[in-house]
Amino acid sequence: MQEVFRMPAWGARPRFPDRGGGVLVSESVRVVVCNELGSLDDVVVEERDTPVPGRGQVVVDVRAAGVNYVDGLICQGRYQMKPTVPYVPGGEIAGVVSAVGEGVTGVKVGDRVMAMTGFGAFAEQVAVNASSVDPVPDALAFTHAAAFIQSYCTAWFALARRITVSEGEWVLVLGAGGGIGLAAVDVAVALGAQVVAAASSAEKLDAARGMGALATVEYEREDLKARVRALTGGGVDVVVDPVGGRHSEPALRATRTFGRFCVIGFASGPIASIPLNQVLLNNRTLVGVDWGAWAMRDPEGHRSMLGELIEMVQSGRLHPVEPSQRPLDEAAAVMASLLDRTVTGKVVLVP
Repeated sequence: MQEVFRMPAWGARPRFPDRGGGVLVSESVRVVVCNELGSLDDVVVEERDTPVPGRGQVVVDVRAAGVNYVDGLICQGRYQMKPTVPYVPGGEIAGVVSAVGEGVTGVKVGDRVMAMTGFGAFAEQVAVNASSVDPVPDALAFTHAAAFIQSYCTAWFALARRITVSEGEWVLVLGAGGGIGLAAVDVAVALGAQVVAAASSAEKLDAARGMGALATVEYEREDLKARVRALTGGGVDVVVDPVGGRHSEPALRATRTFGRFCVIGFASGPIASIPLNQVLLNNRTLVGVDWGAWAMRDPEGHRSMLGELIEMVQSGRLHPVEPSQRPLDEAAAVMASLLDRTVTGKVVLVP
C-alpha cells in the first residue's frame, strides 16, 4: 500500500479515437495545482503533459475525484504530511484505464477502476500503481466510487476492526452529515445498531435520517449529553467522533459504562482535552482510529476489508449517497467549504 502514495508520473501521450475511427493524441491534460502551502488562493488549474504509465503502472482517465477534508488541510500546510510544492492535490479517483505499463497483469485498458492515489487525483488523467487499483463494482457509479474508499473504509475499520458493534447497541455519530459521518451511520445500521446522529444543521440531520439514523441531535442548539441520554435511556454504547473540539467531552459523558469512544479526527479544529477520570470511573474505552496508516502497513488486510465493503454494497446492505459534482476549476472552493464544514455529504470533482 505504500506504493499508493507516490506522486503520479507525468509526460506521455495516451491516444483516443476520433469521430472518424482514427486516432487523436492528447497533448496535455488539465490538473489542479497547489503552488504554495498556506492559502487556498494558491490552488489553480494548469495544463500539463499527459501522464505515461511507468513499469507496474496504469493511466486512468478520471471520471470523478473525491474531495476530502484532509485535502484542504494538506494544501494549507496544516497536516502532518507536507508535500513538496508544487503538487497536485487529491487522493481518491474512479475512472477508466486508458494505458497499461510494462509488467502489469490483471488490469487492462477499458477496465472501470477506483483507487487511492495519495496525491495527484485532481486531474483529467492520473498514473497510478496497478497494485493500488480495484474494480468498480456494478452497484456503484463512478461518482459514488470516487467518494467511497476513504469514508467507508474509515467507518468499517472503526466499527468492525478497532471495536465490535453488537446488534441493538446504541451508536452516537458526531458530524453525522459529513462524508465519514454518513458512512458511519450507514455501517452502524448495517451492523444492526441503533444510531443517534449529531450534526450542526437540520439539513445534515435530514441526510443522516435518510441513511437510517433513529434519532438526531442538533448540537449547536441542544445539550448534547442531556439529549443523547434522554433519547437512549441512559447513554450510548459507542461514540464515533470525527469532529473533536468542544463536542467530544459531552459525547464521552453521554456514553454508558463499558462504552467505547472512537477517536477518528478533529474536523472542528481543536483537539479535545478529555478528563480521563470519566474514562476510569465508568470503565469506558478510548480507541484511536487511523485507517490510512493501518492500510499502508497492512495492504492485504486493507484489500480484504475493502472486499467486505464492496460485497455489502453489491448485496444492498450499504447505501452510499450520491455525491455533489463540481468541475476541476472549483477545487479550491470545494476544499474551503469542507474546511468550513458547510458541506453535507460528499463532493467529487468531475473533469
